[in-house]
Amino acid sequence: MPKVLVSDKLSPRAVDVFKGRGIAVDVKTGLSPDELTAIIGDYDGLAIRSATKVTADVLAAASNLKVVGRAGIGVDNVDIAAATQRGVVVMNTPFGNAITTAEHAIAMMFALARQIPQANASTHAGKWEKNRFMGVELTGKTLGVIGCGNIGSIVAERALGLRMRVIAFDPYLSPERAVDLGVEKVDLDDLIARSDFITLHTPLTEKTRGILNAEAIARMKPGVRLINCARGGLIDEAALKDALESGHVAGAALDVFAEEPARDNPLFGLDTVVCTPHLGASTTEAQENVALQVAEQISDFLLTGAVANALNMPAVTAEEAPRLRPYMKLCEQLGSFAGQITESGLKSVRIEYQGDVAGLNTRPLTATVLQGLLSPLLESVNMVSAPVVARERGIEIKETRSEHCPNYHSLIRLEVTTERQTRSVEGSLFGGTLPRIVRINDIPVEAELAPNMLYSINEDKPGFIGSLGTTLGDSGVNIASFHLGRSDAGGQALCLVQVDGPLPAETVDAVSALPHVVRAKALRFS
Repeated sequence: MPKVLVSDKLSPRAVDVFKGRGIAVDVKTGLSPDELTAIIGDYDGLAIRSATKVTADVLAAASNLKVVGRAGIGVDNVDIAAATQRGVVVMNTPFGNAITTAEHAIAMMFALARQIPQANASTHAGKWEKNRFMGVELTGKTLGVIGCGNIGSIVAERALGLRMRVIAFDPYLSPERAVDLGVEKVDLDDLIARSDFITLHTPLTEKTRGILNAEAIARMKPGVRLINCARGGLIDEAALKDALESGHVAGAALDVFAEEPARDNPLFGLDTVVCTPHLGASTTEAQENVALQVAEQISDFLLTGAVANALNMPAVTAEEAPRLRPYMKLCEQLGSFAGQITESGLKSVRIEYQGDVAGLNTRPLTATVLQGLLSPLLESVNMVSAPVVARERGIEIKETRSEHCPNYHSLIRLEVTTERQTRSVEGSLFGGTLPRIVRINDIPVEAELAPNMLYSINEDKPGFIGSLGTTLGDSGVNIASFHLGRSDAGGQALCLVQVDGPLPAETVDAVSALPHVVRAKALRFS
């Protein structure tokens, strides 16, 4: 039975989801880093919000951990690189609190435009300062949206309903999507120069950190107003303070801060700043939604292999997972075979999907091929990290699909180009579930891969099979199965021999020394 730790406060209904799916669950909130590190090795899944910090040290101790699920959008409290390296899938729930966060941004914009918090405090104090709180209308103003994804697009739609002009900067926003939303797509410099209000809805990355720095703020229109309900660190807080005090920026509404909990911040106490304590997702509906969503996602992954909203792994639906499973085994074997016979630097990998498999979700299959290929060459490579490792090493990955497959229902062909040569291996499923190698370097062969195998390439000459059998017998190696193939009579031939146990190095050397043998190698498969 899989076991999940809930280390931050979630709706009790999330716990009910885990239990209802047959997953053991412990709720232990408020753990210190040392306490979390001490117990995390007992769990297959970890459900968190923003309080728990999933650091490299925590992940190093998480010997059984398979998935981290963040109930919410931001995952800056998870070391995704370390999780990827260890094969831990990191998921979030990008849709569960999108409306709530967008509504909070709109509310903050209204509060900023009409100075509602300041007027509220003044009135509670018994004052009647009508002339002091002169606001501005939103109608007709230009709103600049930085980041027009799930939340940003909702903010844009609401702003258009308020009769604002909306311009958006987002590298991933297509012109077609911009037209559908009714916004004008612009570059960042244009947005900064034209906007009366600027709202941020982008994750915090190395590229977006300080996206509104002193230089950017200086290029804004005098009297601009800023709203940040996304992530602290997107705005340079010291530069913003200077601009507020000088009057260049008329006001700011902030729900997030560079350091949280924010108990001492340079912006606190400024009359032109509206602050809330990271309330963007704090509605009853949102908390319920993200808690249930993360529980379902973690459960689906642990029970079926389905992957939803993962940041470091291709998505796999619950319906796809059982259909992909036998192909993933085949892909792992094809990759492992190619990796074990590769002895020089990889330059490119080409994967061809033919027949029925071409109609499936091939991204996880490609990741599995790369895992199998790289594992014999590099330590600690897994399905999650393999695509990243390949890119980091400059290995070109090509993927093609074709519904045409003349001899099989499905065929997967892996071609690996190294510094010295190009090799290929092809495989299919027999009976729909049984992986088989059907061709190696254009030589037909039908072989089931087993834990321990001998692979040899030889000249097709009489007596080879007999001498090979004798050599293995003299070494005390028992043959379980024998698979042969050749290009043509008298040409190059190969064999894959299944044996009962690991092959001693001296036995492989003895086979290599036989007449007509070009190459011999011991192979191992899981």
